[in-house]
Amino acid sequence: MFSTRAVSRCLVLTALAFVVLTSAAVALEVGQKAPDFALNGTDGKPVKLSDLTAKGPVVIYTFIAAYTPT
Repeated sequence: MFSTRAVSRCLVLTALAFVVLTSAAVALEVGQKAPDFALNGTDGKPVKLSDLTAKGPVVIYTFIAAYTPT
């Protein structure tokens, strides 16, 4: 039989997966503001989007598959 801890862990992971999958389905339209988020900078300190946009426009650019084998 499964332990209470294993069942709880499974429920939490299922809920987390549900939240991630349902939120990923919503895309921004052109002209909408991005939600505020924070990521670690190159120095390891958190950088918030709202701090950057307070200084002016921000362009977020990623290399999704730049260094992956094809």
